[in-house]
Amino acid sequence: MAPLVSVVVPVYNVEPYITECLESLAAQTLPDLEVIVVDDGSQDGSARIAEGFAARDPRFVVVHQPNRGPGPARNEGVLRARGTYLAFADSDDVVPPEAYGTLVSSLERSGSDFACGGVRRLREGELAESTLHEKVFRRDVHRTHITDRRVLIRDRTVWNKVYRRGFWHEQRLRFASGIYEDVPLSMRAHVMAASVDVLSDVVYHWRERDSGETSITQRRAERANLAERLTAIREVRSFLEKEAPDLADAFDGLVLEKDTVFLFQALEQAEKDEIPALVDLGRQWVATLSPDVLAAASSLRRLELHLIERGLVKQLREVRKFRRAAVNGTRIVPRGLRTTGWYGDYPYFRDRKLKIPDEVFDARQELRLLATVEDCQWTGDRFVVRAEVSMHRVRRRPGRLEVWLTDGKRHVPLEVRRVRGPGIVLTVDPAWLKGGRPHWRLHVRAETRGLVLEERFRDADGHRPWRLSVPGWSRTGMDISY
Repeated sequence: MAPLVSVVVPVYNVEPYITECLESLAAQTLPDLEVIVVDDGSQDGSARIAEGFAARDPRFVVVHQPNRGPGPARNEGVLRARGTYLAFADSDDVVPPEAYGTLVSSLERSGSDFACGGVRRLREGELAESTLHEKVFRRDVHRTHITDRRVLIRDRTVWNKVYRRGFWHEQRLRFASGIYEDVPLSMRAHVMAASVDVLSDVVYHWRERDSGETSITQRRAERANLAERLTAIREVRSFLEKEAPDLADAFDGLVLEKDTVFLFQALEQAEKDEIPALVDLGRQWVATLSPDVLAAASSLRRLELHLIERGLVKQLREVRKFRRAAVNGTRIVPRGLRTTGWYGDYPYFRDRKLKIPDEVFDARQELRLLATVEDCQWTGDRFVVRAEVSMHRVRRRPGRLEVWLTDGKRHVPLEVRRVRGPGIVLTVDPAWLKGGRPHWRLHVRAETRGLVLEERFRDADGHRPWRLSVPGWSRTGMDISY
C-alpha cells in the first residue's frame, strides 16, 4: 500500500548530522510515510548510517548514485516516490515531530496544491529566527497565492513544505543541477499553484553547520558560489517576467536585501587578484535588476552599488565597515540653505576626488515620523495624553507640529504643548467628540525645512495604532484602549 507522504533526503558527506536528521523523520507524529535517502556519492560514513536506518525501519530506503549534486539527487528521489504527498529534507537539518502531520492536515482541509510553514535556524543546538522567513509565517492563511500575498516571494526554500505529488508532476517540476536549484523551483511552484496554505507553525529547523564540511549556504561568499546564485536569480527573473511580471520587482527587492550582501562580503574578503572578476560579476548582478528597484533602494545600499559599478573596492570596504560600526543606525542630515536636501550621513559625501553624485546619497524617501503615545490619564474633566514625536534617523526634533483626532469622518485638532526632547502633551475634552463614532485615531503632521511628514500614533511599544475608545457618551463611561 502506498504511503501518504514521501520524504526525499539527498545526502553527501554529512556524517556528523545525518543521524539527527533521520531520527527526526522516524519520530514524525504522522507515521504513514516513506523516507527515500539518496546517497549522492558520499565519501564518509553517511551512507552506512542511512543503511542502518533502512535495516531497522521498513519506511526507509537508500538509493546510491555517483555524485551529481543535490538537485539531481532530489530528482532521483522524486522518481521513486509513491506517496500522495511529497516533501524534502536536507540531511543536515531537523524536522519537528508534528511538521508533516500539520502540513498534510491543512492540505486535506483546504485542497491547496502545497502547504508551507515557519523555519528556525539551528545554531550550536539553539534555535533562532530565520531572517529569510521571519516576515512570511506570522499567521495562518489558507488557500492564498503569491500574487495576493507577495511576502511569499521570500519563501524560496523547498524543505519547509508538503506538495501534492499530482501537482508536482502536472507542472513538471524538476530541480536544476546548480547549487541554488531550490530557488527557481520554489518560485515556479508558488506561481503555478492554484492555491497554497501558509502556516505559522514552525515545520523546519535549518542548520548552520559547526563541524565537518561547510554547507552551500555557508560558502555563499565564494566566487563560484556567487556565480551560481546569479544564474539562479536570472532564471527566476526570466520566469517571472513571462508568467508573473507583477512579482519581478518584489523579487529584485529581496535580491537587493539578502543576496547582494554576499557579493559585498566576497569583495571585502577578496585577495587582490580576485577583485577584477568579482567586480565584473557585481556589475552583471546590478545590470540584472530592475532600474526602478535600484532607484528605490536605500541610500546606503545605492552607495555600495555605485562603488561596485565604478570598481572602487577600497571605498566599498570602508563603507561596509562604516555600516557595521553604526550600531545605533545611520543618520540622515539636511543640507542646503535655499533648497534643503536630505542625505545619508555616510563616507565620501561630496568627496572632491570621487565626485559621487548627490542623488546617490539622497535619503528623502527613507524619512518617516515615529509617533507613540506613552501615557493617557483622566483628570476628572478631560484626558491628558503624553506622547513623543521624532524623525527616524534624524537627530533634530521635528519643526511645526499639527495633531488631531479623527473617527474617519470628523477631524478634531488638538493644541500641542512641547516638552523636553521629542515629548509633547495633549489635552482632550470629551465634549469635542460628541456626535462622533466610538473610536478615534490620533494623527500628527510635521513640517521641517520644507519636508512634510504625516503619521498615525502607535502604542508605547510601537506595535499597534493607538486609539481613544468612547463606548458611551457620559464622561464616566469613557475609557482608553490600545
